[in-house]
Amino acid sequence: MKSEPWTGAEGEMPAFGPVMDRVNRETAGLGRRFRSNASHALGRWAHTYSALDLGTNNCRLLIAKPTRRGFRVVDAFSRIVRLGEGLGLSGELSASAMDRAISALKVCSKKMQRRSVSRAHNVATAACRQAVNGAAFAARVLAETGIQLNIISPAEEARLAVAGCLPLLDYNSRHALVFDVGGGSTELIWLDLANRRNPNILAWTSMSHGVVSLSEKHGGLEISPRSYAAMVAEVHEHLEGFERQHGLRRHFDAGAVQMLGMSGTVTTLAGVHMGLPRYDRSRVDGVWVPVPEIRAVARELSGMDYNARVSVPCIGEERADLVVAGCAILEAITDVWPANALRVADRGLREGILTMLMRQDDQRGDPS
Repeated sequence: MKSEPWTGAEGEMPAFGPVMDRVNRETAGLGRRFRSNASHALGRWAHTYSALDLGTNNCRLLIAKPTRRGFRVVDAFSRIVRLGEGLGLSGELSASAMDRAISALKVCSKKMQRRSVSRAHNVATAACRQAVNGAAFAARVLAETGIQLNIISPAEEARLAVAGCLPLLDYNSRHALVFDVGGGSTELIWLDLANRRNPNILAWTSMSHGVVSLSEKHGGLEISPRSYAAMVAEVHEHLEGFERQHGLRRHFDAGAVQMLGMSGTVTTLAGVHMGLPRYDRSRVDGVWVPVPEIRAVARELSGMDYNARVSVPCIGEERADLVVAGCAILEAITDVWPANALRVADRGLREGILTMLMRQDDQRGDPS
């Protein structure tokens, strides 16, 4: 599935302005072009949509049909591929990691064809950004699967993540801190919620501390208390720099901030906290969790050995070697910015992509 590249500025930016306006401008050329004036006039209703997110650890796909209030997912796929395995040491994607990712992408391609997807956007994030052979890998993906990967900047990743979780923002709060713990990086986005329809991104940061990169540096199987403390301290140092620059803590002290976390780490810890026998997105997405309680879960997991973590429902073998690094990132974030509660989002990049594609098609179909 071809997908046109993102447009707009790349790289570090101190502020974004309104989320929706910015993403709409930067995604103005996305997806397949309309084939006729009739389909143009139908806006979103003419299409089946897909959004693919190839990250450092996971390959995820959503295929959706438009509805009046958003979209309905008709097919989905998720597989842990560990594309960034060994990247921190070698600086490049390994042959075995690329093979795993392409195997998953072939499944995605077949699903997109079977569902007759007519509007698609496929993004790759930290692993492909950082790897010296990231562009070569994207070319191989196109040749072998027909999927055109767009390697997006941290700025674009942050904007899309926020766009995907807008329905979970609490507009009774004046500000929100949204964070997305990935495999190769963690994004934090500071939002002004005064505009309910289109909140402003006031500041953001993307740090190269993700669950894969931290685990490869400090260990993922058997982790000593000293190693865990080193992970927390490393993340803490970066966050303190962001705090000094933007002064978030005074808003937290005033109780005027919502904290919202998205990622496998946050959803997994929420599932463990809830005592779920197996992970259930319908129960986790949108749930509020007391921060002291989710921190207690993180501390408990950090003290377990690998086999004990494998036996915990919602973790299992696929996440047992990475979850402790995620716990360290969560602990550092809630150390620097103590909040009473955390809202958990099992949504993000893909939902943001689908929302933007449909909005663009509606604008094209508006006769005014």
